[in-house]
Amino acid sequence: MLEKIKSPNDVKHLTLTEMTQLASEIREKIINVTAKNGGHIAPSLGVVELTIALLKVFNPLINSIVWDVGHQSYAYKILTGRNEQFDTLRQFNGISGFNKITESKYDAFGVGHTSTSISAALGITTAKELNNHSKKTIAIIGDGAMTAGLAFEGLNNAGGLKKDLIVILNDNNMSISKSVGGLQKYFADILASKPYNKFRDEIWKLIQSLPKNIRNKIIFGAHKLEEALKNILVPNIFFEDLGFRYIGPIDGHDIENMVKIFRGVKHNIIGPVLIHIITQKGKGYEFAENDAVKFHGISPFDNETGKIKTANANRSYSQVFGDTLVDIGKNDKKVVAITAAMAEGTGLCRFAKEFPDRFFDVGIAEQHAVTFAAGLAVQGIKPYVAIYSTFLQRAYDQIIHDVALQNLPVRFCIDRAGIVGEDGPTHHGVFDLSYLRCIPNIVIIAPKCEKEFVMMLKFMHQYNKGPIAIRYPRGETPIYNNLSLTPIELGKSEVIEQGEKIAIITIGTAYEIGYELRNKLNEDGFNPYLVNARFVKPIDDQMLNTLIKNGVNYIITIEDNVIAGGFGSAVLEKVNMLTNKVKVRILGIGDTFVTHGNTNTLFEFIGLTAEKIYNEIRPDIKKRRRRA
Repeated sequence: MLEKIKSPNDVKHLTLTEMTQLASEIREKIINVTAKNGGHIAPSLGVVELTIALLKVFNPLINSIVWDVGHQSYAYKILTGRNEQFDTLRQFNGISGFNKITESKYDAFGVGHTSTSISAALGITTAKELNNHSKKTIAIIGDGAMTAGLAFEGLNNAGGLKKDLIVILNDNNMSISKSVGGLQKYFADILASKPYNKFRDEIWKLIQSLPKNIRNKIIFGAHKLEEALKNILVPNIFFEDLGFRYIGPIDGHDIENMVKIFRGVKHNIIGPVLIHIITQKGKGYEFAENDAVKFHGISPFDNETGKIKTANANRSYSQVFGDTLVDIGKNDKKVVAITAAMAEGTGLCRFAKEFPDRFFDVGIAEQHAVTFAAGLAVQGIKPYVAIYSTFLQRAYDQIIHDVALQNLPVRFCIDRAGIVGEDGPTHHGVFDLSYLRCIPNIVIIAPKCEKEFVMMLKFMHQYNKGPIAIRYPRGETPIYNNLSLTPIELGKSEVIEQGEKIAIITIGTAYEIGYELRNKLNEDGFNPYLVNARFVKPIDDQMLNTLIKNGVNYIITIEDNVIAGGFGSAVLEKVNMLTNKVKVRILGIGDTFVTHGNTNTLFEFIGLTAEKIYNEIRPDIKKRRRRA
């Protein structure tokens, strides 16, 4: 059946039996491909029937469909002309794991971060109206995404504007409604039906024709009666108070009923509507059904056993962070941990279990997380805020206004810094050094290995003079047993190898690239210094001064951050204050959004490997004095 679907239009001609078969085949495809490539399997398995029902009723080229986050849109990709490319999901030069307007005409809006769908869909439907092409626009958003303020800002605005917008609330955690019974199904059918909506409109028109003194009393009474009836049957009158017609909850795996509801809404209701559906994450794959958290986003796995194919040889940075914070927390009851719906991803599950009263998962609410931490800090608590680099961007004003301006000792633990791999440009953490370095009062550090990471986390615990941020990547921690680490001192770097004329200065895990580059330069007759910067801010002035006094006239900086405003920029600014006789070559990520793919492939693609850097700088350094 799936092979016959070349475009969304083909879905419209299917019978219920054929749609049921199609759902089964799509699930099999999603399981097989994500087992090979990794990906967001549980969210996508949960909305297969919803996707089929949507495409049965709506035309995505006319009724724009905006997926929130996009990690649940695999079935949508398969049914909108990308079935043959689906094997390349999340691979370099393959299709993205999220929606991209440059990938398909059926992707109405690019996504990757959460809670944007309602605002974007409202903008799209308003634009259609301004362009005289008014058609319904659809936003699909999960119950988890509804914890973010942006979602409610969109709902509030949409309810006030009364635009022709459909919001589908995909409730897969049972956190909003715990049952889908026959009475709710019956009532949902009534709310979407033509007779009910026609009768409702006629009644309100009749009331409007009455004298004002009588009309107001009747309107008040009618509203109360309707609200009372719905309160008996429907749990979410909140949405109606925002100006939305509410329909549901309905079974998100019942294609026939969803098609009926969607048709009713399409033809009988004008204005903002919220359709509440209940789905099961991981539907159709036992392992994902039983552990939706693990299979939310997963590395390649064995689809027969559900086990991840390759386990890290070393602990991941997230694991080291979580374990170290537990150790710190055991000795200091003022230490608390905060995350924004990423307890597992940031490694905080153990801390949450051991110190439940000192662990705070604030939901998808990064802005609140930061200001909440500021409030804790002002009362002497020591908050560690663990957030992915790409998501911390959402709290930028709070970092400046609520933390840095007041110089509060909030500890930012920035996970997934640098290139993260297959999740691509929406998730690469390549801007944090730039957007944090310009903020007064903040200290920024980055470790090169596991031991240094632990030392830095303990240094952060002792640092109470203001905000401090540590950034670290996804994946396992390197271990350099042959290196003896010097203690962490504020603003002090670590000179790993002495040299002459040339200096390689790295930050964080870029150390490995710098180490390999030095070996290549050694083979070519050069003897560069190798420096592990440790601190991005404050920069080590004394180290730079010493290098210059010792005759260094060529400095190479390496970082996995954008070049603009990053670590290399900090070095260049400081060197230019000291001398005009030293060339600084900044190696990092250029003025571009890096695509998705395997991490090693991406580093090769952007030229951030020892070999690529060596070939790039070799003509320049050949002019420098060779080692005797």
